[in-house]
Amino acid sequence: MTPAAGDGPPDAFASRDSRISRKSLLKAAIAASAVPLLAGGGVALARDTGSGGRPLALTPACDDGDDPTPPQMEGPYFRPHSPRRTSLVTAGTPGVPLTVSGYVFGRACRPVPGVLLDFWQADANGAYDMAGYAFRGHQFTDANGAFTLTTVVAGLYPGRTRHIHVKAQAPGRPVLTTQLYFPGEPRNSTDALFDPALLMDVRTAGPGRQGSFDFVLDIAQTPGPTDPPTDPPTDPPGGTWAAGITYRAGDRVTYGGVAYRCLQGHLAMTGWEPPRVPALWERG
Repeated sequence: MTPAAGDGPPDAFASRDSRISRKSLLKAAIAASAVPLLAGGGVALARDTGSGGRPLALTPACDDGDDPTPPQMEGPYFRPHSPRRTSLVTAGTPGVPLTVSGYVFGRACRPVPGVLLDFWQADANGAYDMAGYAFRGHQFTDANGAFTLTTVVAGLYPGRTRHIHVKAQAPGRPVLTTQLYFPGEPRNSTDALFDPALLMDVRTAGPGRQGSFDFVLDIAQTPGPTDPPTDPPTDPPGGTWAAGITYRAGDRVTYGGVAYRCLQGHLAMTGWEPPRVPALWERG
């Protein structure tokens, strides 16, 4: 079924949440200019590159007391009871392959396990399946609050820019309904629903793309003893970041001459360099 113009009636656009958050202001530059995706394995993340080489803001990352991920309208194409799966495609599914990964945090930057994430989107041609469950599926964050979605880049249709719908619900908590957007899309500047705070970081990866996004849910949390310290930055004791090292929350390293602080314990791997994964590292 090919959607009509927009994801809802015209008066729904007028109800868009107009509050300006700190993250929205920091990321506004992304909406105003295209961000290149480089071929051949080069990295051009939305947070790294802007016109004139100026660094842009991070994907919504978690700081103590940070604003929750903003909600957006559900639209007319949601269907309940989607199948549980992390991949919405098969080997023959047409479209540009896309993997989206990230974490779900609460207000104190602690990961939230067991969060229900229900995704739905248009296919590569801009059509939603209203008869079955193509490009629909739900999953739960793992013990570390992480998720991964395998799909294709959503197609365009009249009135909207490219986007992916999602509902996020922590156990026993209200549902957050929102949408994720792609950087560098010409229609971002004309879509009445577009919010730069909901931009994914996206880069090319072979014939496909890899995206990342971290959700912050409005869940009160008490910082634990392993949370990153809040003391002023000191010289990084961990030396230069390197793959194969197990880092703990609070460890400090340098990478590319910049100091970073570890947010979550993990085993470092190639591709997880600090500038690429704000869920694991923050500057300072």
